[in-house]
Amino acid sequence: MGSNFIRYILSKYLRYHVVNLDKLSYAGNLDNLIDIENNPRYKFILGDISDDVIVRNIFKLERPHIVVNYAAETLVDRSIAGPKIFVESNIVGTQNLLEAAREFPIKKFVQVSTDEVYGEILSGKAPETTVCHPRNPYAATKAGADHLVISYVNTYDIPAVITRSCNFYGPNQYPEKLIPIFITNLLENREIFIHGDGGQTREWIYTEDHCRAIDKIIQKGKIGEIYNIGTSQNRTIIQIAEIILKLLGKDKKVMRFTKDRPGNDRRYALNWNKLAGLGWEPMHIFDKGIRLTVDWYKKNEKWWRKIKQMPEFDEYYKHKYLNVQ
Repeated sequence: MGSNFIRYILSKYLRYHVVNLDKLSYAGNLDNLIDIENNPRYKFILGDISDDVIVRNIFKLERPHIVVNYAAETLVDRSIAGPKIFVESNIVGTQNLLEAAREFPIKKFVQVSTDEVYGEILSGKAPETTVCHPRNPYAATKAGADHLVISYVNTYDIPAVITRSCNFYGPNQYPEKLIPIFITNLLENREIFIHGDGGQTREWIYTEDHCRAIDKIIQKGKIGEIYNIGTSQNRTIIQIAEIILKLLGKDKKVMRFTKDRPGNDRRYALNWNKLAGLGWEPMHIFDKGIRLTVDWYKKNEKWWRKIKQMPEFDEYYKHKYLNVQ
C-alpha cells in the first residue's frame, strides 16, 4: 500500500517531496520502489516507528507537513501466532508519531486503519459511528491506535484524521495475502488453500483507488473525523478463488480447505457515504481490478519468486496451512 501511494503522490504532485521511513521487516521490499530510488524528491530512511528516537530525529530534520501512517503489522494469522510485535508497531509506533507531531507541528496526520476494527458486520453496512469490536490481535491493535489518534486530536489538537479501509489488492502486494498467494500458487501449478468453507465475505478495493482515497482525505478530510474507504464490491473467498482460477485457466480441483483460523470474522461491509461526500468514488470495478492484478503478477514473476524462495516465507506458509482437510 505504501509503495503504491508514494509513486502515486510523486507522479501527481510535482512539487511534493516524500520521506519514506520503513524498517524493512519480512514484508518490506526496496524493489517495490526501485524505479524511483534516485528521484530527487524521494528519500528512504531505514528505521522503525516503534523507535521514538529515530522518529523524533526525522521530524526534527525533515519537518514534514503531512504524515501518512501506513506502517503496520497487518496479517491476522501472524497476529494470532505472535501479537507482541503488533502492539509494538501498531500502537507504540503510532504513539511515537503522534508525540513527534506534538513537538514539531504538522498540517495533517492520516492514520491508515482497517474495517476489521468494527468486527463482524453480519448484515447491513458499518458507518463510522459503529462501536469498535475487534476480534483478533491485529484488529485490536489497530483499534487501539485509532483511539490514541482521536485522544491526541481532542487533548493536544493534533490535526489528525482516520481512514478505515476495506481489503486492498493490486501490484506489489506481499504474496502471503489472499489474492497474490492464490495467483502465484496457480502460476506455479500449486494448490490453493482456503480457510473454513470459504464463505467469508470481504469488500475489495484496488490499489490506485485506495491511493486516490487517501489523497482526497489529505486534501479535504475534516480534522478529527473517521472516513470509511469502501467500494460496495463484496466477494466471498470462494468467489475470489473461482475468478482467479478462471482467469488463469485452472481447474477447481486444485482448491484445498484448511481448518478455519480463530476469530475469523464472517463478513465486513462499509458505509462510505462520508467519503463519497468529499467527491471520491472507486474507478475500478472488481472484475477489472483483478484482471489488472493477475496480469501484473504474470509479468513480474521475478519479483514474487524472489520472495517466495526465501526460507522464512516457506516456513510460515507451511505452518499456516498445516491442518489441511
